Amino acid sequence: MKVGLYASMFGKERDSFPTIESFIELAAKLRLDVIDLRSDVGFEDHASDYLLRTKLRCLREGLSIGYLATVGHFVGTKDELAQKMTRVRQDIDIAVALGAPMVRSFCGITPDGAAQRALEVECFQQVCDYGAGRGIAVGLQNHPCTGDGVLRLLQDVERDNFAFILDTGQWLGSPARNDDETTDIYHFMEQTAAHAVHVRAKFYKIDSGTEEKLDYDRIYQTLERAGFNGTLSVVFEGKGINSCDDAAVLTLAAAQLRRLTGGPSI
Repeated sequence: MKVGLYASMFGKERDSFPTIESFIELAAKLRLDVIDLRSDVGFEDHASDYLLRTKLRCLREGLSIGYLATVGHFVGTKDELAQKMTRVRQDIDIAVALGAPMVRSFCGITPDGAAQRALEVECFQQVCDYGAGRGIAVGLQNHPCTGDGVLRLLQDVERDNFAFILDTGQWLGSPARNDDETTDIYHFMEQTAAHAVHVRAKFYKIDSGTEEKLDYDRIYQTLERAGFNGTLSVVFEGKGINSCDDAAVLTLAAAQLRRLTGGPSI
């Protein structure tokens, strides 16, 4: 398994990583394998030479681009859905220019009623069809959802380029989200790990050197049993609860994943 970094965070130092370049610099310093990018941070104009500069910077630093994060939650009014669909198509074009193989889209809380469910599936099918024409996969993130909800969408959308990005901390009922702590989110991961092509490894409280809200030993074993061979990407949402600064938090998180994967120490 590879270790990566998502170029976005919710830390205590709002300006500690103000640009894409600052994340790339840290990922290179830590000798990580992959960086995941967000479409709303500097990439709005897909004709800009900034896209090429970013791609070349990652190339020179030995960083593969895992995915480009876009919007999702395909529920809402007709106009809201049209705006979201337009945004995803634009971000697919940006992913092509960056050389990213996939865009990330939220799945959200399962809508009520057969008509809403069918509309959600139709939206994913349409963006997958557009992505297929551009050579791009659409990665479904469980943000937030259940294991059954993810499996339902993967089955109902029925597109070869519809993939699954497993987010360890964004399950419906996750204690890390301050939801119902009786929900067995590890069961959701066991249900879906075999479908995962990429993992967003959430970190919250890591200043001890080991994540305290999620059991990564258990999560890693689940992924290993499922035969996962993709990227574990650090996604930090500590929001000021760690005693160390944000750079140290990201470093500690990456180091824990390196220990789990047996890669070089950080």
